[in-house]
Amino acid sequence: MADRFLYIFLDEAGNLDFSKTGTKFFLLGAITKERPFHAYKELTELKYDLTELGTELEYFHASENAQPVRNRMFDIICRNLAGVRIDALVVEKRKTGPALQTEEKFYARMLGYLLKYILNQHDLGQFKEVLVFTDSIPIQKKRSTIEKAIKTTLAELLPATAKYWLLHHCSKSNLDLQIADYCTWAIYRKWNMGDARSYEHIKPAVTSEFDIFRSGTILYY
Repeated sequence: MADRFLYIFLDEAGNLDFSKTGTKFFLLGAITKERPFHAYKELTELKYDLTELGTELEYFHASENAQPVRNRMFDIICRNLAGVRIDALVVEKRKTGPALQTEEKFYARMLGYLLKYILNQHDLGQFKEVLVFTDSIPIQKKRSTIEKAIKTTLAELLPATAKYWLLHHCSKSNLDLQIADYCTWAIYRKWNMGDARSYEHIKPAVTSEFDIFRSGTILYY
């Protein structure tokens, strides 16, 4: 039997401005799957189709792409959802206690919750390695915080037979990080703006949307 590898691609939406001027929600999203990655050929063809139509597109980014590009991107994602699970952890920021509002504590807690949930849905003994990808993180403090949260969770949950590898790749170079961006953006639009048009394309693969403070009643601002 061939070795199995579990791939997790992480993304986020919203900001960490815990005030009335910040976004209402912060969202951590993940797509989890195994190879082969069937959408790659179609996405490459789409880039060159757009080039031939006069649209210069270096990479796919949901918030920056024009709506016609988003429509075609979501069509491709929708056709290639087999074997893909999409998970999201949703934070209503005004319910976040002051002690958790520092970047270090916030990421450690929220990334830990999301990864633990995803990993607990798999028989990790079946995998040789878990590979976790994030976008490149230029700010060293934030990068260290995220790395610590991810590595602590993986080391805690993985059996001795499984290894893990954390990779920070520029999303421009990684089509699956671009897919994760699109999926996270679609879920974020649904929660933050009540716009579910894009969400409907990925809905069949959305396994969880966990509103972590759903039972909270205290608003801190």
